[in-house]
Amino acid sequence: MGTFEIKGGIPLKGEVEPQGAKNESLQVLCSVLLTPDELRIKNVPEIGDIKCLMQILKDLGVSIKKNDVGDYTFQAKNINIEYLNTEKFREYGKSIRGSIMIAGPLLARFGKVYIPIPGGDRIGRRRLDPHLIGFKSLGIHICYNHEYKYFHLHTNNKKLTGSYILMEEASVTGTANIIMAATLAKGKTTIYNAACEPYIQQLCKLLKKMGAKIIGIGSNLIHIIGVKELGGFCTHTILPDMVEIGSWIGLAAITCSEIRIKNVSWKNLGIIPNTFQKMGIKLEKDKDDIYIPSQKSYQIKKLLLNNAILTISDSPWPGLTPDLLSILTVVATQAKGSVLIHQKMFESRLFFVDELIEMGAQIILCDPHRATVIGLNHKYHLKGAILNSPDIRAGISLLIAALSAKGTSIIKNIEQIDRGYENIDQRLRVLGAHILRIE
Repeated sequence: MGTFEIKGGIPLKGEVEPQGAKNESLQVLCSVLLTPDELRIKNVPEIGDIKCLMQILKDLGVSIKKNDVGDYTFQAKNINIEYLNTEKFREYGKSIRGSIMIAGPLLARFGKVYIPIPGGDRIGRRRLDPHLIGFKSLGIHICYNHEYKYFHLHTNNKKLTGSYILMEEASVTGTANIIMAATLAKGKTTIYNAACEPYIQQLCKLLKKMGAKIIGIGSNLIHIIGVKELGGFCTHTILPDMVEIGSWIGLAAITCSEIRIKNVSWKNLGIIPNTFQKMGIKLEKDKDDIYIPSQKSYQIKKLLLNNAILTISDSPWPGLTPDLLSILTVVATQAKGSVLIHQKMFESRLFFVDELIEMGAQIILCDPHRATVIGLNHKYHLKGAILNSPDIRAGISLLIAALSAKGTSIIKNIEQIDRGYENIDQRLRVLGAHILRIE
């Protein structure tokens, strides 16, 4: 397993281009299974989770042609469904959470699928109920194999039937899976309380190019009228990754760096820029770029009416993505003022703050969902330490903390960071960071 060796406390300077969005890519790459025709996908990030999913697609029989960096042509013409009923897939499929999203398109096209309980970040309970309840509403039978721990999903007549589905939670992956399944279902499907993130909107736009009939894109009420088949021969470009953009903003602030983030797709960032501005971070919109000037101090804003401590919490779109709360926690350690971080959606995601406390951060972990951060205002720097990356977002947050700390830090288990961030050490070195990858 690899490690990063980081000499921190060095201001950075330069430009970065955000990678393609990880979460959108996982959905869009699964959608190629809906048609035997070719689909061209651009701006695909070269990261661990995507490489894993692409290997699953190859083993299923999808032909993949690389046109350029991040530019691929897919064709799911000769699919071997029985590959999913093998030990190889059961081991490989449970290594990433995104593997669950092959279920929707394969059920729509072939009427059956075998799916292991997916893996991914260990950040608390991540239920499969939104997926399974949605599939059941479309006429899917669900069987669970206790011996091998996988689901066998199937329909009797290889044809799904449209239905009204009220989702008990606005699950992004659940919404994507049900939408893909419903595109080829008989009749009309209505999904209420659907996730409406930009990445879901992107998936719907691609499906419409393929011939799907979808109404309500961008809202939480989506109507899908099933069609007999979907075609391909179209091109789709993945959006820039909003979480990586937030990571660069946080890095610039805590290291007193001057960074320009190129081509961020401002209209798809929602409240992310505003949230960092509440932390006192200066950022400027320059056409479609974000420019963060070097600043020696940033002061957390208080509530206007009663001067109360600022609370930052996650919620479904257009609220703040939970993936940024770990980064905001680190940024707050060197702010002027205090903030309450409230992680509502996952109960294990804040446990990494123990490592920040070891580095000298003043954080009170109130309970599994809440942490109060008392900013040090760069008067007392974090100190280098030996750290372990527990998941993708905590991993990048610890990396940001190490880059701001005085002294040398070692980060272990960096495969977790590589799952979500493309060539992160190389891109940081271009900005002037002292970071070494040790295999």
